[in-house]
Amino acid sequence: MEEESGEELGLDRSTPKDFHFYHMDLYDSEDRLQLFPEENTRMRKEVVQAEMANESTGVGDGNAQRDLREEVEELVHLHGLEDDHELGDEFVDENMPRMGVSEYPPYGLKRRDPAREQRDWRLSGEAAEAEDLGFGGWGSAGQCQDLREVYRYTHGRASEEYECYVIPEEEDEEEAADVFCVTCKTPIRAFQKVFDEHKEHEVIPLNEALESAKDEIHKNMYKLEKQIIDMENFANHLEEVFITVEENFGKQEQNFESHYNEILETLAQKYEEKIQALGEKKKEKLEALYGQLVSCGENLDTCKELMETIEEMCHEEKVDFIKDAVAMADRLGRFLKTKTDVEISAQPDFEDQNLDFSDVEQLMDSINTIPAPSAPVINPQAPNSATGSSVRVCWSLYSDDTVESYQLSYRPVQDSSPGKDQAEFTVTIKETYCSVTDLVPNTQYEFWVTAHNRAGPSPSSERAVYVTAPSPPIIKTKEIRSCEEAVLICWESGNLNPVDSYTVELTQAESPEASGVTESVVGIPTCETLVQLQPGQSYIIYVRALNMGGPSVRSEPATVHTIGSYFRLNKDTCHPWLTISQDGLMIVRSERSTPTREPPPRDTHFTRCVAVMGNLIPVRGHHYWEVEVNEHFDYTVGVAFEDVPKKEDLGANCLSWCMRHTFASLRHKYEFLHNGTTPDIRITVPPKKIGILLDYENSKLSFFNVDLSQHLYTFSCQLHKFVHPCFSLEKPGCLKIHNGISMPKHVTFY
Repeated sequence: MEEESGEELGLDRSTPKDFHFYHMDLYDSEDRLQLFPEENTRMRKEVVQAEMANESTGVGDGNAQRDLREEVEELVHLHGLEDDHELGDEFVDENMPRMGVSEYPPYGLKRRDPAREQRDWRLSGEAAEAEDLGFGGWGSAGQCQDLREVYRYTHGRASEEYECYVIPEEEDEEEAADVFCVTCKTPIRAFQKVFDEHKEHEVIPLNEALESAKDEIHKNMYKLEKQIIDMENFANHLEEVFITVEENFGKQEQNFESHYNEILETLAQKYEEKIQALGEKKKEKLEALYGQLVSCGENLDTCKELMETIEEMCHEEKVDFIKDAVAMADRLGRFLKTKTDVEISAQPDFEDQNLDFSDVEQLMDSINTIPAPSAPVINPQAPNSATGSSVRVCWSLYSDDTVESYQLSYRPVQDSSPGKDQAEFTVTIKETYCSVTDLVPNTQYEFWVTAHNRAGPSPSSERAVYVTAPSPPIIKTKEIRSCEEAVLICWESGNLNPVDSYTVELTQAESPEASGVTESVVGIPTCETLVQLQPGQSYIIYVRALNMGGPSVRSEPATVHTIGSYFRLNKDTCHPWLTISQDGLMIVRSERSTPTREPPPRDTHFTRCVAVMGNLIPVRGHHYWEVEVNEHFDYTVGVAFEDVPKKEDLGANCLSWCMRHTFASLRHKYEFLHNGTTPDIRITVPPKKIGILLDYENSKLSFFNVDLSQHLYTFSCQLHKFVHPCFSLEKPGCLKIHNGISMPKHVTFY
């Protein structure tokens, strides 16, 4: 079959000597293809397609298809590709349309010749078949690659450039970037720094770039949070100003409306009064004129009657005329003697009325005249409203008065009473609050406020006392004592006036990214506190002071370690002949027996025994420290109660347990003293460093030779109270204390 296929297709079966076959099971398709020396650096992407003329169909088509299938199966079997997931049964799909060799697009297995691209693709079927069916030799180093391209052709896509099928390359999964290009600001892979355009660029490790980006984001977030706070404060300020303006204009509108209503009521009242007065005047004049008109009519009637009577008398006889004339003459005489009023009692002219609008004018003027405001009411101090140098003061105005500004006055208060000689300060503001700055920490100030408008100031408000926040405390780092479970922190208030309480804040030193407070102890009334901690850790400690005004800023930090017991020597118990080093961990007795001038003895100082005590933290549990000694010095080390007699030797009473060493005549003597007694114990190797273990739980005190990990002696103690380390030098010499160290393993067995 192999020979028939070779003869039919004209294939060269010769195999180069440097060609090696590898079974597909050993490699995947990509790795296997890289093993061929001729084509290991490039992938063949183009295949040449030439249209072949349609030949006869039918039996010839079926034979060509079967021949092609047999050839492919033989090549698959030859190269061990039966199990290849890429070249399985899909290589020649049963559903593919049947076509002859003349119709199937021939595929060249070598790169295209540039001259070939210029030829006409519309070749005859015979010419195309004669040229393109030369597969370049299936025995060459490119066989597997060529076979792969044949398979890819069957699953390929049309290329617009060459009008043929191009097999899509199987892209490798993109490797994750492991470095960061600073110049391009993008993550890249390491080899791109060597061979790519990033060769001359600056690169850093990806983790370092990530941390840098996180830091930058955190800084920007901090700035953004600060800007948000500032904008929120500004928005609150604008809102308060908006409300104040709205209230002031509302009050002004109410004032205008009230005054105009009052003016209208006054004008209406004056109108009614004037109308009523005019009516009464009119009635009076008309009545007078009417009475005069009636009287005039009566006189006129009387005159007419007399004239008629006289005319009738003139026509009478003489005798009758004379009789009537005498009576008529008397009547006319009486009538004529009557005075007739011919003057008009009321003039028809209208009298000018002087209208008095002075009260209306006053009302009109009062519209533009705003009354002085009433006294504001100052609010008590709100909690956390102050800092060490500023305080926020608020007040209210419970009337409808119009206010243009406020004047806030204040002065410091001494001895809880206003000082007459204290300087007063004044601030003018438009809001009902004010943040007063440049103040003294933890100091009381007296505040009062007045409201002002065009009419003048209001009366002063009641006076209120505000207090600023305290100054930050000062941690006494030399007095800090610690053990594996707790720390005793001491500090100074830093304020002249008393504060309400203190707060201790602790942050783990090993996690700087955790900038927040991991633990807070609040409501501490004194200047020291005992805080329970986790063993084997380092902490950064801050202290704040609190009062009504709010908390102070943080104190300067102090670092503590919960690794072993840490303490310093107590100078208040030190004998005058001893000198304590600056770090509080070494005592020295010089050759001079006494100083030139001894200070007066105190109850806390050792006087008979040249000794000093240490300040051990008052925590029950295990405490371990070491003392570096010289075998030629006389010394005493141990523990004692705080009230041990200072005029007695250590170990001479029931309040101390000690190990004493004396050196005389080249002999070493070791005693373990308590209440003046010692057991008979011989120590053959003089220790140079003594380890001391104080065990409160089992009421034991043990001594060890540190260099030899040797147990020396153990006291069984009645520790009903806390004890402190004690050290004594009977002769000139020095002792160096090592504490704050972990307990050795050999010590844990005792």
